[in-house]
Amino acid sequence: MEVLLHQIDAFADAPFSGNPAAVMPLPTWLPDTLLQQLAEENNLAETAFYTSQLPPEAGGPPGDWPAFHLRWFTPAVEVDMCGHATLASAAQIISDIHPEHDRVSFYTRSGWLHVDRTDDDEYVLNLPALASVQVDPDPALVAALGVTPVRAYTGQDEIIVVAGEDEVRSATPDFGAFPQLPRGAVLTAPGRSSDFVSRFFGPGVGVPEDPVTGSAHAQLVPLWARELGHSTLTARQLSRRGGTLRGELADNRVLLLGRCRRYLDGVVTLPD
Repeated sequence: MEVLLHQIDAFADAPFSGNPAAVMPLPTWLPDTLLQQLAEENNLAETAFYTSQLPPEAGGPPGDWPAFHLRWFTPAVEVDMCGHATLASAAQIISDIHPEHDRVSFYTRSGWLHVDRTDDDEYVLNLPALASVQVDPDPALVAALGVTPVRAYTGQDEIIVVAGEDEVRSATPDFGAFPQLPRGAVLTAPGRSSDFVSRFFGPGVGVPEDPVTGSAHAQLVPLWARELGHSTLTARQLSRRGGTLRGELADNRVLLLGRCRRYLDGVVTLPD
């Protein structure tokens, strides 16, 4: 059996930037153990698998545009939400399969997610806005990050806010000392040339540091919109590759805008 493999950099404002995702269209679902093995072999933060077969719980497509069932796997586990691999999947579908459409929807573990292509060939990812609850900083997490927290929040991810961009950029986490987290930890601060900056660490789910984390911004954009008092924000993720996002809080949704750059197209031959 042969399966197509597309590697696409999402939220990429230059070559070799943004977050690379593997996108693998499937005619029908393969066994979960094989999906996990493929994600481990791809060895990227996320591998996205999709089929045109919607599960009964999806309730049918949300409109007269293309709709797919989408799942995401890190090299270690299946996850509930992934932004950059959703953006990459939409870019591949619109470019290769449905160039006549400017919208594609995905049924996922996080419900229906939508991606729109703009006239400028950018992509807008529509995610649910995720809440943050202020908490006392976790001493073990703070020690593992090696930072001085200003405040902390919990939600989908654990968020540690520090005073400035330089502390986010220079942090050197001790992954061996990380506490066990449901998903990951975000280090964030006000930015100098953007509204805020961040880095994402998820060693417990097989992603020590993610280059650009769209799903984390479903929590970060509402948090910083409240902090800064405006709903349209610019964000920079300060990983080694780096990535730029523009976000907007629109009612109970977060809209993230970015570009995609295709790196490779290939074919994976699976054993019988």
